Amino acid sequence: MKSIKINGSKRESVGKSSAKVLRNAGKVPCVVYGGEKPVHFSADEISFSKLVYTPNAHTVAISFDGKSEINAIIQDIQFHPVSEKILHIDFLQLFEGKEVTMTIPVKYEGNAPGVRNEGGILSKNKRKLSVRALPKDLPDYIKADISNLNLNDKITIYDVSDDSFKFLHPDNMVVCQVKMSRASLSLSTDDEEQEDGEESSEGSETSTGEGGEAPKAEDSSETKE
Repeated sequence: MKSIKINGSKRESVGKSSAKVLRNAGKVPCVVYGGEKPVHFSADEISFSKLVYTPNAHTVAISFDGKSEINAIIQDIQFHPVSEKILHIDFLQLFEGKEVTMTIPVKYEGNAPGVRNEGGILSKNKRKLSVRALPKDLPDYIKADISNLNLNDKITIYDVSDDSFKFLHPDNMVVCQVKMSRASLSLSTDDEEQEDGEESSEGSETSTGEGGEAPKAEDSSETKE
């Protein structure tokens, strides 16, 4: 998995007032968990743009004053409810032999015949999936090849499984599927209703005689001489 470098400065004071001063200066207060003790630091907000405002997943290499470095992943991030500026970021430190859980984006590849030739639509049920793996085995993305999907076909977790990591989802969970479009479904329904109407009309004609009149009964009375 690709890594993004962040240059940070360790924080000596921790608290709301200190965090407010940092934000006013264009910096983001952060903390790294998972080690012997939490490491509090701050970094320029602009340095997180390629890490936060992207659909891709990355690990982070945090350096402090160009010296020590910590490898980590984002564990939690808080945004301002109005301005959507980054308020705070929690990181989880990575260790070579310790598995971690991370959310990985799904990358759809190919062109589904069920969409191209049969008028279906591709329903992307999942755009991100949770996986657990060693840091070296974390994938950049989950590949979902849709090039063989016909109408009503689907891809499940089992279909995209990999030996290098494990999903935190059941094997039968649907990742994507090709469904009939509303337009096609509506057209199919209209055709069925039209056929039903024609059959009903034919049935009403055969219930009467030709010319629309019911056959008359013969007169059984005898003529007296």
